[in-house]
Order: sequence, then structure tokens, then C-alpha cells
Amino acid sequence: MSELLADHTTLRLGGPADRFLTHRDPALWPDLTRDIHRSPTPLYVLGGGSNTIAADTGFSGTVLRIATHGIRARILDSELVELTVQAGHPLRDLVAYTVAEGLSGLEYLGGIPGTAGATPIQNTGAYGQQISDTLTRLTAYDWHLGHSVELRPADCGFGYRTSIFKDHPGRWTILTITLVLARSTSAAPVSYPHLADILGVPRGAQPPLTEAAHGVLADRNNRGLSLPASGPDTRQVGSVFLNPTITRDQARALRAAGGPVNRPQGSGLRASAGWLLESAGYRPGAQVAPGVYCSSRRTLTLTARSGATSTSFDAALRTLAACVFSATTIRLTPEPRRPSSDSTPPSARTGGGQPPGPAADFEVSWVR
Repeated sequence: MSELLADHTTLRLGGPADRFLTHRDPALWPDLTRDIHRSPTPLYVLGGGSNTIAADTGFSGTVLRIATHGIRARILDSELVELTVQAGHPLRDLVAYTVAEGLSGLEYLGGIPGTAGATPIQNTGAYGQQISDTLTRLTAYDWHLGHSVELRPADCGFGYRTSIFKDHPGRWTILTITLVLARSTSAAPVSYPHLADILGVPRGAQPPLTEAAHGVLADRNNRGLSLPASGPDTRQVGSVFLNPTITRDQARALRAAGGPVNRPQGSGLRASAGWLLESAGYRPGAQVAPGVYCSSRRTLTLTARSGATSTSFDAALRTLAACVFSATTIRLTPEPRRPSSDSTPPSARTGGGQPPGPAADFEVSWVR
């Protein structure tokens, strides 16, 4: 019986996969890759499914779900601790572990869905903290070379919500990440004024670690940034568009209209995708396509409700992007990923050793 992708994605949309494999035991990875390399079908690598729009028709190939769990701690000195984390370990559990152990460096990433192994893909970050701040190395399977490799941050091409893994999804599957965190009862300095207000501290202050972590979770819940356990907004993939890069002229026009313009670390000028959607006339709770609505808490999150399909969800994304472009000439880029069966199987990709070009012919996607 075919496995429905709807059962493995937070949108709860998506048809059957021809073959569905789950990777739980790191020791069995060599056997698994040999089996996949022998298969003449496309491969899609799935994490927690919280950033995935699976087609209504399903996936014509193999879907590999990474479900390895585990954290290994190593004390480096009196101030630093190294954690090596299995790729399938839930990010929320990893953050909770670090806070409970008095380790600072991930406390502002609480409440973000997905897996630890997905965090390097788009350099996951929030409230001024990003995974590349603490990541020291990772292990990944190189589908071109046919073996595992170790990569350092300098190899990963980290930027604002991007990396080589996102730019070239046909090459690597992340297996473990290694972080170095500081022993501390205090959080990292608060850089976001909004979070400082929530915590009742001045910008740059270092509140108690547990208070900072709890404040982040409360703020994400209040603003609809977390996956709710119940209610009309449970079927979602979080923010559906990245904050777009804009020109100086566009920035001036946005500021004149009262819109926020930011310059994230390592990035150019960026507009707020949520503000752009609301300026185009959309509001929380608005219906965008059959069965697809803006969430009841924020416009930038789309939710699937009764009658939704992957096709209608894609239509909603196109409608929103077209409205914003028509009003501002600013292009919005969707954040969720889509499994594609239009690819070359792994068996055709071994032994070459050449880096992928801009349009790699084989897509092994790592999604949250």
C-alpha cells in the first residue's frame, strides 16, 4: 500500500509516494544509500514536513524520511560544550535541551518547527540568532561522490536564509550537525527591539536564559509564528514567502508609504513580505483560493482548510505574489519546497565528483 505524503507534511496535503523509506538508525545509512543508488527512480529527502508542498498526484520515485534522533555532548572546557546532533532530531527538542542544560546559543530559535538537520539548509534564524552562529561542522552524504563528507561553515556558503544546500539541492543530505555552545545562565544579547519589549529589558541586555527562551515561545505563539495543536491554523507551513531583497529606490518608496525596510546580517535591503501582502489588501483570515486562507493571526502564513488541495495552495501563492508585484514591482519568492519527480536517479550521479551547476539534473531536497 502506498504511503500518502499528506500523512508526513504539516499541510496534510499530497498524494502517494511510489516508495517511502524511513531512516532511523545511523548505522544502517550505508545499506540504505546502496539500495537507493541501485534504484532507477528520483529521490526526495524529507525532514519534518513543515516546509513542504507535496503534489496532489504524489511523488513518482522514492521519498526518504530522515528520522534519526540523538544528541551527544562533549565538554571542551569550563566555558564551552560541543553538541553533535542527529539530523532528524526535532529542533524544538534540541533548543529545550540546551536551555535545560544551561547552554546559550540556540535560545532564540525555540518554537521553530522542523529538524536539526534542516537548519543549515536556509541558515535557520530568528530574533537575530541563526544556526551558523554556533555550527562548527556537519556531516553530509555527497550524492555525487557516493560517500559521506565533513563540511565546515566556510564550505557551506551561509547567508541570510540560504546556503549551498539550498542553492544546490541535488548534492548533499545532511546527517549530523555539530555546534559549540557557551555555558551560561544568561541568554545572548537581545538584538530585536520587539523582543526586548516582550522581555522587559533594554536592547543589548542579556536576560536569564530560561526567561529569554520562554519569552520567545510566548511571542511566537501570540503572533501566530508557531504550529498550533488545534484550531483553524493547524495545517500550514509557516511563512510562505521570504522577505524580498529590494533596490534603494524601492526602499525609499516603501519608507514613504510607512513600510519597514531591514538589512539582516549578511544581506542587502529587504522588505517585509507580510507588510507587502497587507498593503496589497490581504488580511488575517482572508480566503485566497479554494480551501486556502491567510491564517487567523498573520497574513504571511497560509492555512489549508476543508476543500484545500496542493493545486489550490499553489494557486494562492501565485495570486499573492502577483498582487504584490502589480502594486510594487517587488517579486516574492515562495519559501516552501516542492518534491519534483522530474530528476535523474541517484545511480546516474555517483562517482562524478563535479559540483552541481545552477540547474542540477537531480534533486535531493532537504526540507524542514
